[in-house]
Amino acid sequence: MTIEKRPLAAVAIAFASTLGLSLLAPSFARADDRDKGDVKHVLLISVDGMHEVDLQRYVGSHPSSSFGRLLAHGVHFADAHTSRPSDSFPGLLAFMTGGTPKTHGVFYDDSYDRTLFAPGSNCQGSAGTETLFAENLDYDLTKLDGGGPAGSNHINPANLPMRLRNGKCELVYPHQFLRLNTIMEVIHETGRRTAWSDKHPAYEIISGPSGKGLDELYTPEINSTSVPGQPGADWTTDPSFTRTYDQTKVTAVLNWIKGFDHTGKTKVGVPAIFGMNFQAVSVGQKVTADGYLDAAATPSAQLQASLDFVDASLGQMLDALADQHLARDTLVIVGAKHGQSPIDVNKLHMLTGSTNPKLGGGARADVTDPADLLTGGGVALAQETADDVALIWLKNQGDAAKAVAILEADRKGSNKAHIEKIYAGEELVDRFGDPAAGRTPDIIIQPIAGTIYSKSKAKIAEHGGFAEDDTHVLLVVSNPKLAPTVVRERVANRQVAPTILKALGLEPDELEAVRGEDHTRLLPAVRLKD
Repeated sequence: MTIEKRPLAAVAIAFASTLGLSLLAPSFARADDRDKGDVKHVLLISVDGMHEVDLQRYVGSHPSSSFGRLLAHGVHFADAHTSRPSDSFPGLLAFMTGGTPKTHGVFYDDSYDRTLFAPGSNCQGSAGTETLFAENLDYDLTKLDGGGPAGSNHINPANLPMRLRNGKCELVYPHQFLRLNTIMEVIHETGRRTAWSDKHPAYEIISGPSGKGLDELYTPEINSTSVPGQPGADWTTDPSFTRTYDQTKVTAVLNWIKGFDHTGKTKVGVPAIFGMNFQAVSVGQKVTADGYLDAAATPSAQLQASLDFVDASLGQMLDALADQHLARDTLVIVGAKHGQSPIDVNKLHMLTGSTNPKLGGGARADVTDPADLLTGGGVALAQETADDVALIWLKNQGDAAKAVAILEADRKGSNKAHIEKIYAGEELVDRFGDPAAGRTPDIIIQPIAGTIYSKSKAKIAEHGGFAEDDTHVLLVVSNPKLAPTVVRERVANRQVAPTILKALGLEPDELEAVRGEDHTRLLPAVRLKD
């Protein structure tokens, strides 16, 4: 383990040495906020897409930034990594359960389960269905809240998969799909308040298998076509739209800090655990022709504006905590569910037929979909989920050896599918679980870094894969009682979950991921006692 406890100036030099810059970040604790006491609240933030290099560059060029304020009294984990796959669902569930897809059972927001039945099937026919838990669950995608009856959770039951249980056909809500308990459940069970804001109503998954972990969930639908004055556009169409969208969630967090519900109308008390995800950086990285300007992660104007927006929003939150005399009582954790790949657009390779505006130079549309190789070789697929990873469920699991042989022949030959590694057989079972149990893909393909299995005209980066750009993200744990510290030991986002419980005076082994197969450890160097 490598831990460096240093004065702030020394921490600053570590950043400056990579950029030729000097910096000094002020504290976010104010003079009137010096009361003693243990942590009573945790504010957890995910800046989706934000890499460790983005943090270093930003603090280096913005020495008085909110990120700098966090580092001034924070533990900076310089080698933090996301879940694998690095999709939003398993990414957030790492923070919430302390587990991995192998144990919590959620590989992607769009996956497959051989034991479930299709929506509306009444459990008739053969088991095995796509399990898509995203905007597809909403009642009405023209509505920011996802539509539905007043007081509903905005999830249309007709869109949910189904299961047979004790001979009865039942709906499967996202939280019922989850196999491990969550920090929200553990904290809620002690009588403390919990709250979260994210991008789809489907994020009720973090309420845990009991369905009781969340006191409040605010999920404006990011894929809703509700952008004022922009008919047909959703909030990811342009990064400026996404910043406006994220502001609704920032307002919710500010209201929670003040002790209100997300609307700011009803006094409910400050949650013990609360937070949100930012989408603006992720959209700025991948859904425009902007992204990064070079391999050194220099942000384009739009991406820079999104980073500035996130930093300003964090500043509002830190100021609100100080104004409410909560700074010393609150542990602030800023990380990311996932990164984004590739940073260097010259490494971009997309499916043949793509007309993406960034193609040219080193970027090419020369990739064959692995699914096409398999179907062309006589192997039928139940489902392929592909971004910059490919998760493959076979219609007949007995075809696994044949499928691997087809893919290996391509990898060792012309490598039309740009395959770097194939996970199958014993290695796949060891790392991801047994496909025979129903959820684990039969094959997982990690392509050569920079490859995206997409023909999108808009996307220039993606996540989900195992590459460094996908998984190496920022992670800062901050509180005025913490000395500025840099930890260079490799850590995983799932270590955040037991660390949160420990900070709140609860037992980490209340999490099934801690006492079970994952044996998830606490993050090092987070010591809060005065």
